[in-house]
Amino acid sequence: MLVAPARVPATRRLAATLYGYAFLTDLVLLYPLYVLLFADTGLSVGQISSLFVLWSAAGILLEIPSGAWADALSRRLLLCLAPLLTAVGFALWVLLPSYPAFAVGFLLWGAGGALRSGALEALVFTELDRLDAADRYARLIGRARTAEVLGAVGSGVLAGPVFALGGYLAVGAASVLTCLLAAAVAARLPERRTPVTAPAADRPVPATAGPVETVAGVAPGETAPGVDPAEDAADDEPGWRESLRGGLAEVRADRAVRAAVLLVAAVAAIWGGLDEYTGLLARDTGVTEAAVPLLLLLLWGGMSVGGLLAPLGERLSHRGYAGLLVVAAVATAAGALLRHPAGFLLLAVAFAAFQLATVLADARLQARITGDARATVTSLAGMATDLTTVACYAGYGLLAGVFGNPVAFAVAVLPYLVVAFRLLTGRGVTRRKKEQ
Repeated sequence: MLVAPARVPATRRLAATLYGYAFLTDLVLLYPLYVLLFADTGLSVGQISSLFVLWSAAGILLEIPSGAWADALSRRLLLCLAPLLTAVGFALWVLLPSYPAFAVGFLLWGAGGALRSGALEALVFTELDRLDAADRYARLIGRARTAEVLGAVGSGVLAGPVFALGGYLAVGAASVLTCLLAAAVAARLPERRTPVTAPAADRPVPATAGPVETVAGVAPGETAPGVDPAEDAADDEPGWRESLRGGLAEVRADRAVRAAVLLVAAVAAIWGGLDEYTGLLARDTGVTEAAVPLLLLLLWGGMSVGGLLAPLGERLSHRGYAGLLVVAAVATAAGALLRHPAGFLLLAVAFAAFQLATVLADARLQARITGDARATVTSLAGMATDLTTVACYAGYGLLAGVFGNPVAFAVAVLPYLVVAFRLLTGRGVTRRKKEQ
């Protein structure tokens, strides 16, 4: 009875800080305009595409190391550094507009995204678990995703007026300011944990291990006879290599964790990649350029609703989750092939379902991780998602070039039917979950 009054305010403080951080992270006024900035500077389509490749590559290469750093050092520290790196990149774009500056900016932006990925989810779940409120993880993350969408919507609404007042310089300054505010908010996130330390003799420490026994006759804090104090201290020193090794070991050894990592990648990657092409699909319906943002607002609204439905989605059975993916895939294909603005109503339903499915996949992953290298395992899922998204970009480009955007959308979501079928027939993971 004494824990409840303290738990609720602490959980609310965590939630409020998380939502503020998520909102500010995506309240970047350069989002709707940076492609225009590149084009106005004189970059060709090929050069702009190469910048996107650099952006993706930076995130993929740093995804796993950043997760290990978060486990070994401080997750809150990385969440503070992430928007600061992005702010430096945005400042370079507007102060020194050129291909080299754009390239460095994208590398910094990709690095910032990698620092945030994994660290945020791990920090939130760990703090909720410490407060005996781990069951609220899906609710908080779902609302945080909605806050991100609202931030993106806000950037779309404000970018035009700010650009009219001061051009790219004003838009860039506003973007840098929101990044700095995001870093300040991240500094207020709670973090009460002991970083991962190197196990003695490089032996993995079981997640369920009890207190470490002391050597007979040696008082706590003293060094056992015959042991070099320097080597003993080195064994206890936190290190990202130990975090990386622990995370990789858990994914290899635990089938349920490995399946959850793959599910996150399978669910999040494709629709996340398709989101980049929704503007082209909207234009193909025959609406004017000015009406395209209005259709995209429907999709953003769907994603917001999907994030808010996370508490209800947690009640879905294995079969219900598979059905959610089928509904989302069918609605996407039908909405795209309709080739009419009304089809975006179906796409909004699909994106709501995809957002919900992504939040639930992340929640299931966090619930199955038992070791200390939580951010590392989450970053493995993030890297798998990024790699799958890059493959989606390549496949979509080929399909759209030959058959057009509507057909490319319909074909791209076919793998979701395969994932749903695998979920329904993958009895091994289901049995494991029931046993737990």
